[in-house]
Amino acid sequence: MTAGYTAVRDGGAGLIDLSERGQIRVSGSEATMFLNGLVTNDVKSLAEGRWMPAAFPTVQGRLIGAVRMARVKDGFLIDTERASHEAVLKTISRFTMAGDFRVADFTDESAMLSLQGMRAGEIVGKVLKAIVTDLPRNGVRELEAATIIRATHTAEDGFDLIVDSTRAGELRQALQDAGAQQVDQETFEILRIEAGIARFGVDMDETTVIPEINLDDALSYTKGCYVGQEIIVRIKHRGHPAKKLVGLKADRPIQRGAIVTSAAVSPKAGNIGLGYVRYEFMEPGSTVLLDNEIKATVTELPFIRGSWYG
Repeated sequence: MTAGYTAVRDGGAGLIDLSERGQIRVSGSEATMFLNGLVTNDVKSLAEGRWMPAAFPTVQGRLIGAVRMARVKDGFLIDTERASHEAVLKTISRFTMAGDFRVADFTDESAMLSLQGMRAGEIVGKVLKAIVTDLPRNGVRELEAATIIRATHTAEDGFDLIVDSTRAGELRQALQDAGAQQVDQETFEILRIEAGIARFGVDMDETTVIPEINLDDALSYTKGCYVGQEIIVRIKHRGHPAKKLVGLKADRPIQRGAIVTSAAVSPKAGNIGLGYVRYEFMEPGSTVLLDNEIKATVTELPFIRGSWYG
C-alpha cells in the first residue's frame, strides 16, 4: 500500500490533484431556467451554497457529461470531467444568444486540489484558517483564498479546493506541510473504483443511456421538461434499464473487457471491478462469467463504505 492510500483509508488525509477537470461558470437572470431544461436534476431547487450531481443528456437520453453543479453567489459553477468538458461547454454555450445567459470557461485559469480522508477537514481548516467541518455534505463556501466544496471522490470525507492556478503550488505545499499525503493517479484510480464512481470515457460515454449508470442521485422525476426526459422516464416506468453498471468481485484479478469497464486489485476489497450486466444479473449476490472465464459476484456499491457514509 502506498502512503497516499493509507492516509485516505486509515484516518489521515490524501491530497489529489484534480486540476485537469473543467470549470465552467454560468450566470444571468435566465441561467436557472436554461440549465433546468438541459440537465436531469432539478436546478430550481438548488439553494445558494449547495451543490448537486446532474447529467447533460441528448434527446435520446444518452450521456453528454456527468457534472457537479454548485449554486454560488453570482450564478452556477459547473465542474466536469476532462473527457466531457468540451461537449458540456458546447451544449451550454449555444444558448448564450437566447437570453440573459452567460457562460465563462475558466478551466485554464483555475486549479482544484482535493483532500480525502478523515483528517481532510482538519487540514483544510488549518491551512485556510477557517472552520470547514460545519459544511453539509453538499455544501459550498466561497472564501477569498478558495472556493471550498465538501465532496467525496473516494467514499471518504473530503473537501475540494478551487483556486487560481497561480496559487496551486503554494497551496499544495501548505497542505502537505500540514499533514496531507500526496496520492498518485494509479492510487487514485484504485480509490475511485473502491468507491464505485464511474468515469467518463472509461465506464460511460456518449453511447450510454443515463439510467444505466450509477447516477440515481442525479435524476429528478418530479421536475418539468428537459432534454431527453421522455426516454429516461420511459425506462423508469418500465421498471429498469436493460443493463446497469454494477460492482463485481472475484477471487482472481479482473481484467477490462466486454463486461468489465474498470478493474483494480484493492488492498482492502480484493479483486474488484465495475461493469455492465443484464437486468437478470443486477441483484447483489448474482454470479456472472467474465470474458476471461472468471466467475464474479455482483456486489453492492461502493465496495468500501468509508467515512463519507458516517
